[in-house]
Amino acid sequence: MNRQDFDFDMPEGLIALRPTPEREAARLLVVYPDGRLEHRHFGDLPDFLKAPDVLVVNDSRVLPAQLLGVRFPRQEGGPAAKIAVTLHTRLGPDRYRAFAKPARRLKAGDRLFLGEALRALVEGRSEFEITLKFGHAGDELDRLLEQEGYMPLPPYIASRRPPDVQDRADYQTVYADRTGSVAAPTAGLHFSHALLTRLTEKGVGRADVTLHVGPGTFLPITAEDPTQHKMHPEWAEIGAVTAARINQARHAGGRIAAVGTTSLRTLESAADPNGAVHPFQGETDIFIMPGYSFHATDLLVTNFHLPGSTLFMLVCAFSGVGVMQRAYAEAIALGYRFYSYGDACLLLRAR
Repeated sequence: MNRQDFDFDMPEGLIALRPTPEREAARLLVVYPDGRLEHRHFGDLPDFLKAPDVLVVNDSRVLPAQLLGVRFPRQEGGPAAKIAVTLHTRLGPDRYRAFAKPARRLKAGDRLFLGEALRALVEGRSEFEITLKFGHAGDELDRLLEQEGYMPLPPYIASRRPPDVQDRADYQTVYADRTGSVAAPTAGLHFSHALLTRLTEKGVGRADVTLHVGPGTFLPITAEDPTQHKMHPEWAEIGAVTAARINQARHAGGRIAAVGTTSLRTLESAADPNGAVHPFQGETDIFIMPGYSFHATDLLVTNFHLPGSTLFMLVCAFSGVGVMQRAYAEAIALGYRFYSYGDACLLLRAR
């Protein structure tokens, strides 16, 4: 197994720069355990679920983590420098680790003016990252970040257009609750409140887990041997009540449907070899590639992923490399929309 096994040619014209106007109107490619493919729409998802199945969703909320501003002049009369900052890891009530562009313009001790009301001090800098101490803390800092920040769109979108007000709604799931992600758990973007109600009325349960998507989601695999790739740790949690609900559904014959690779990775981080899910809180760096034995997940709702990415490797582990290469080739031929704002897949596994 090497990195090239997970490559495919993806026309740039299929990269979705905006979601469908109605969330559940996105297309849905259904991949059956035998490799058969079916073309539906996301609003058809209830056709594939029944009581006592359980949807496991990631309730992490995206922080408007991109800030634009200037570095104060280092000496009176000196030049100010424009700076773009993307927060990615909270270190305390008033401190964050962040990416900066261009980072070379910054050094420890620099003062930044970010938006209309935010001030921050650069405490330290590496090649691409900085550590910031803000002039506000806790809830007040959170409020100002919501006011001043922009959604941190993935590079394949941000390189083509800037984030705007519409992204504040579009790049957030309708059930987002716990702020902490620097990228959306994008499979969940297809759910509307109406679709969730239809699933509930059909007897399909819902269990909320949390995985705060970190900067590692943007990191490519550079090693030729994927087993040498190290995942960036991300904070995840499954509470005791949620774990019990998932286990009860499985014992009653229900299937566990993970909404997104983040929900799946959280489930698998908390599951034992017998499939029981235990309460979990802490960092996970689980890397799922072909050869992995799934313990807790029967179905996966997911978007279309980048070639050669850890996420494409995960779906190949779930449904098979050959099956997913063929599924993606058919999706490309039929003009499916790719990546965060794109269409979706429903992957089913034989139990």
